[in-house]
This record gives sequence, C-alpha cells and structure tokens, in this order.
Amino acid sequence: MFYSLLTFLFSGLSILVLFPCLVLLGECLAAILPLKPRIEGTRPERIAVLIPAHNEAQVIERTLDSIAPQLQPTDTLIVVADNCTDATAELARSKGAKVLERFDTQARGKGHALAYGVRSLFSINPDIVVFMDADCDLSPGSLEQLAIQALATGKPVQGKYLMGYPSEPSIKDLISGFAFLVKNWVRPLGLANLGNPCLLTGTGMAFPWSILQNAPLASDNLVEDMQLGIDLAIAGHSPQFCVDAEITGRLPQQIDNATTQRTRWEHGHLKTLSTQVPRLLQASWQQRRFDLLALAAEVGIPPLSFLVLLWGGMTFLVVMAMILQIVGILPLVLLLIAGLALLVSILTAWAGFARSRLPLSSLLMIPLYLLWKIPLYLAFIWRPQTEWIRTDREKES
Repeated sequence: MFYSLLTFLFSGLSILVLFPCLVLLGECLAAILPLKPRIEGTRPERIAVLIPAHNEAQVIERTLDSIAPQLQPTDTLIVVADNCTDATAELARSKGAKVLERFDTQARGKGHALAYGVRSLFSINPDIVVFMDADCDLSPGSLEQLAIQALATGKPVQGKYLMGYPSEPSIKDLISGFAFLVKNWVRPLGLANLGNPCLLTGTGMAFPWSILQNAPLASDNLVEDMQLGIDLAIAGHSPQFCVDAEITGRLPQQIDNATTQRTRWEHGHLKTLSTQVPRLLQASWQQRRFDLLALAAEVGIPPLSFLVLLWGGMTFLVVMAMILQIVGILPLVLLLIAGLALLVSILTAWAGFARSRLPLSSLLMIPLYLLWKIPLYLAFIWRPQTEWIRTDREKES
C-alpha cells in the first residue's frame, strides 16, 4: 500500500514536470513550420511611440536614433523621464522627442511610467501606440510593420525582442542570449504558427488606441508586460506575434547588473505563473475560449533554466527512491520522456534559429550556466524579490 501510494505521488509530481516540457516541445517544433504570409495593410496615419526612461542618459540617444528615421510628420515620439536624476530628459529633447518628466518615488516602476505617458495621449488620439524600452534598438521597418499588424488585426502585437551580444561574449552571455531567443522568438513563433496568442515581452509592443486607453498599465508586478498581456487576453484582446519586427536589447556585462535583471525577470515570472495560470484556466472555461487555454499552457512553462533544474532534481529524487525500492518505475519513465522532450526542444531551437549565434559546443556548458542560476532560484524560496528594481546601465562601449 505504501509502495503504491508513493509511486502514485511521484508519478503525479513527474507529470507536473512532463507537461511543460511537452508544451515547450510542441512550440519549438511548430516554430520550424513554414512562416505564414506577412500581414499587409496601410500604415496608420498617427503612430505614437512611448518610451519610459529612468536615468537612461547612457543609452537613450542610441535608442532614439534607431526610431527617428522610421517616424513620419504625423507621428509622435514621447519619452517619460521617470524620477530621473541624470540628463535623460535633456538628451531626449535634443533628439526631438517630447519629454514628460514624472516625479513619484512611491509609485515606482515601468508600469506607472507608461500609465503616465498614456494619459498624455488623449489629446493626440493616435491610431496605434508603440511601447519601446530606452535601452533597445528598433530595426529599420519594424515600426511600420508593428503598426500595420496592430491596425489590421485590432489586437496588441509583440515584435521579436532579442538580446545583442558584446564584442567578446562569455559562455554565460551566449547561453543567456540563447535562452532569451527561445523565450522571445522560437516559442512565440511556434504559437503564431499554431494560431495561438503570445505573451508580451516588454518592448516593441504595439496597441490599437481603442484598446490601450483603458488598459491596466500601472502594475506593481515585476513582469508588468506579462501581466498586461494576460489581462488584455482575458478581456478579449489576445496579443499576436510579429516576426517581421525586430527589437534588440543589450545584455548587462557586470555580474551584479546581470543578476539584478535576471532576478527581477525570473522571480516575477515564477510568481505570475503561480497566480495567473489558474486565472487563465478559469477564464478559458467561463468564456469557452481555447486561446486562453493555450496561453495558460504557455504561462505554465517556467524559465528554461528553472525547468531543466526542476527536471534534474526530480529525476535524482526518483532514482534514489527506486534504489531504496519505495517507488515503481512509472515516475522514471515519465521523467525520461520529459528529459527527451527538453533535449529535442533545445536542439530544435538551436538548429533552426541559433546556429549562427551559438556554437554547438557551447551547449555543453549549460550545466555550468545552471550552477550560476541555482542561488537565484533558492532566493525565490527564501527571499523572493517583491520590489521593482531597475538594472543599472553600463557605459556604451
């Protein structure tokens, strides 16, 4: 009886590991399907680009330089200088942007800055609003494609947001960039090829004004973009992926900065997973909507490093239990299937999208990269980050 009970318990836990691995595999395989035709249409007459910026003097000019050539005279470029103590506002003005200065040390974070900026747009009444982070480059033609797709579909649109490598990247840079690529390119593309919505990833996001003007932006969630996408999806405006628009960010080079950024992203993701998956499942049932079920499955995939560590830890526990002869073989079979799904997912993503960016030999260094992430995940258990902390900027090289 005890043997059967433990086997049942371990099998249930193994299924919790297996399910996100299978969803990940399905998304990665779907991503290599032939691309759907680009959505064509007329460029909106009035596009507003909104950039929240907190002490971004070191990077704001480069970002604005990538956006300015894509603007037309009827468009608006706004920078929200949020609680800035540096020259962000002055530099943005020198580049021709309209600058809104906001000072509120209590309501901190990107969501509050965006809400402040959106309120200023009611006098402009744009057709489409595009959110950009202050440390990202917008590839030529991307602004138009984001706006066209948002106007044509009447839905929020997320561009392909990737991380650029430094001139001499470390193994950690390469693997971190690869994980970012899987999350922000491979998986959303797979979802799009399956006809499903994607999550918002923080920058390069376009919204029809009719949707955005009442959207819940002023969130204290550490991953406010993910929360916004979920809220809009439940309200009937599921975000769509735009593979033809590319936004490039910059990986932090200092160890402390990289750790701060990753801690905010991954603690926020794990907390959002625990609270929003049940909410999406409930909404999917109540509204009889498959797209919300698909989005719940997507949100239910934890950060890739966490998923690999979870699989490894669970496999170790099951093997030890089998050695002690207290569980049967079923949990191990389920975990071996999960491990195979993980391996095929990673290799498919690499072969299809990262071969030119990441040498295959670098994948062998993933175990060392995971060791760096263990303290981050332990901190989520003992001391989870709850306050939005901006990553310090490094000087442009």
